[in-house]
Amino acid sequence: MNLDIKLHNEDLPDQLVLSDKIAVDCEFMGLNVERDRLCLVQISTGKNDAHIIKLNRETYNAPNLKSVLKNKNINKIFHYARADLLFIKKYLNVDVENVNCTKIMSKIARSYSDKHGLKDLIKEFTGNDINKNLQSSDFGGDLSEKQLQYCAKDVVFLHKIFYSLEKILIREKRDKLYDDTIKFINTRVNLDISSFTSDIWSH
Repeated sequence: MNLDIKLHNEDLPDQLVLSDKIAVDCEFMGLNVERDRLCLVQISTGKNDAHIIKLNRETYNAPNLKSVLKNKNINKIFHYARADLLFIKKYLNVDVENVNCTKIMSKIARSYSDKHGLKDLIKEFTGNDINKNLQSSDFGGDLSEKQLQYCAKDVVFLHKIFYSLEKILIREKRDKLYDDTIKFINTRVNLDISSFTSDIWSH
């Protein structure tokens, strides 16, 4: 697969025009939002392209990126949106609008499986078997070509996965259940920010 990968320092270019449905992913220094900073945000329009924004981790000044994330007219497809939105809110100080999450879609649609990771979904719906070994690499410094390829593959398949899962949700009459569930996502992030990380519905 030939990918059109563009690396941007600090922010998206002023002249860049994106589609009204984009795939978004993030890379962090770790999974502790209080300790591990947000490093990269990747965006794809679904046309084998990836715009990788290497953020300024001193200022996190990225007005063009923030404008896209806040734009209610642009649908954003994440995989495990809860984690990405948490780091975006903490470091970019943005509530992302108009969100979809393929992990939540998968858990509601694919009750025939207990495997809802991105690698599993890519394999099932695109036939590609991607390597996730670089998931735990250092994204805070200079990026290698392999790291750029890894980051790109985390977003370039999300459109196809989204549409495939959407078909199952509609066929199984679970689409409204998903729609109602995803409305809770920013509240779930706010609970995480406030350290309510466990299941608040449990006994």
